Amino acid sequence: MGKVFVFDHPLILHKTSLMRDKNTSTKEFRELVKEVSMLMCFEATRDLPLKTVRIETPMCETDVQVLKGEDIAIVPIMRAGLGFVDGMLALVPNAKVGHVGLFRDHDTCIPVEYYCKVPSDIKERKTFVVDPMLATGGSAIAAIDMIKAKGAENISFMCIVAVPEGINALRDAHPDVDIYVAAIDERLNENLYILPGLGDAGDRLYGTK
Repeated sequence: MGKVFVFDHPLILHKTSLMRDKNTSTKEFRELVKEVSMLMCFEATRDLPLKTVRIETPMCETDVQVLKGEDIAIVPIMRAGLGFVDGMLALVPNAKVGHVGLFRDHDTCIPVEYYCKVPSDIKERKTFVVDPMLATGGSAIAAIDMIKAKGAENISFMCIVAVPEGINALRDAHPDVDIYVAAIDERLNENLYILPGLGDAGDRLYGTK
């Protein structure tokens, strides 16, 4: 069974709190998502494999530890998940980026698929599916279904805010997927939005609210 990692780093908690504020501007919100995604990526990549190589410093030769391979894929769920990409690429610039296009039908609340493009070698990569919110879990489940169909095997899901309902649904559907989250909120409202949440992340990222 995949694990659930809830971050308690003070910087992540502080920046997530700023994102919740309705008075935070689009510019500030976008910058905060980038910063939080970078901090979360730092923690989520803690177990990347290393190898020993011999180098020469300005003083002498020595053995050092470097990444065995930056075999990472970042797959944002469009459109809000795109806010994670720049922050994560700042830490792992050689990562490949795929895209999954989904939107939630406002009448049925069921995710509708419209696009999926991932690296051809995704089977060999540690893949992070990213989206700011994990509400019902429907979009995350559908996105992971799509990339598994493309061959992905080593998958983690990363979000800023989640609720227990979404976490449980994702774990039931994909028990092999680890979940990284900055905050677990109370519940969903009658319209299936997270409370207290941070509003519609896509609207707040792109100024379309």
